[in-house]
Amino acid sequence: MTGKNIKSNNVVINEEKATIFIPVEAGTDLSNLEPDFQLIQSSLIEAEGPQNFENGAVTYTIQSGDKSKSYKVSAFVNNNPVISGYYADPEILYSNKTKKYYLYPTSDGFSDWSGTYFRTFSSEDLVNWKKEDTILDLKKNVSWADRNAWAPTMAEKKIDGSYKYFYYFTAAQKIGVAISDHPTGPFKDNGKPLIDFKPAGVEGGQEIDPDVFTDPKSGKSYLYWGNSYLAVAELNPDMTSIKSESIIAMTPDETFREGVEVFYREGTYYFLWSQDDTRSPNYRVRYATSDSPLGPLNIPKNNLVIKRDDEKQIYGTGHNSVLNVPGTDDWYIIYHRFTRLKGIEMGRAAGFHREVSIDNLEFKKDGGIISVEPTLEGVEPLQ
Repeated sequence: MTGKNIKSNNVVINEEKATIFIPVEAGTDLSNLEPDFQLIQSSLIEAEGPQNFENGAVTYTIQSGDKSKSYKVSAFVNNNPVISGYYADPEILYSNKTKKYYLYPTSDGFSDWSGTYFRTFSSEDLVNWKKEDTILDLKKNVSWADRNAWAPTMAEKKIDGSYKYFYYFTAAQKIGVAISDHPTGPFKDNGKPLIDFKPAGVEGGQEIDPDVFTDPKSGKSYLYWGNSYLAVAELNPDMTSIKSESIIAMTPDETFREGVEVFYREGTYYFLWSQDDTRSPNYRVRYATSDSPLGPLNIPKNNLVIKRDDEKQIYGTGHNSVLNVPGTDDWYIIYHRFTRLKGIEMGRAAGFHREVSIDNLEFKKDGGIISVEPTLEGVEPLQ
């Protein structure tokens, strides 16, 4: 099923109940919607042309030979997923230079995570996103790796009066950095991997999933990374090299798998990570807190941030980033999930057919994170 503003990847057809669910983009006029049914050896009868879905389901009857079947068709605005197509491991940035928001995901949909390029998307309101050009192509722009383009993170720094953008990314299970004067590039690779080793005492795991964090108290910037372990190193002022003597292994506990995200709020440092495997419907996010960007970490008894929702048929919620709208205490979690609804039936392929979602992130009075319920509706556009 296709049509203007219809999220065709997420249409749900239930033959047993004879229902069809059509998710549409924000701003769609539900009072004048005309879905395009792709029919094979059938002709659509009844309810032709634009229909009003504002007051509930509309009945469509499909004729095939001498048989017919009626479906109750409903349509609702679903802001999740926020970008069309398969993308994962989303990083988000608010740019002080452009006053826009940018998403930096893994390009997904490739067997065994074999993508080789990165794209970005821009938005002024977190709901309506524009696809920008490819910002880094391993096969064209990176000399030291040409496979497995995964899990980027971004830092904006004002250096000598001008904004610079530092794009840390995974390639061939190593971590590199590329630099630009603009959040959408073009980016120039630094020419060699920044992380291609394991910290002392660490065995196993992969050198993937970077996160960059600048401490608002000290002004120091840190790079975090790791799969099956968590490591951190202080970045030098050039943002393209680390202070090797500062490397620390700080794995929270046995639930840590990958995808660390670090942020600061009201005197507390938060560390979020993904548990389980991205191919699992139980992929989920947990958190710890600290008084320092280097730990030690305090793990709350109930530290679950987001998990699957069977009732909504949302699975594999993980590898997140976090956004604080400047000048407010409004927070959002940006994460990927299995493509809905087909993902749960795809087996291991669900792990590389993922979609990006955004939901509100809220805190208790004591600073604890309130467990997030993943939604189909997503968030309201920022004003």
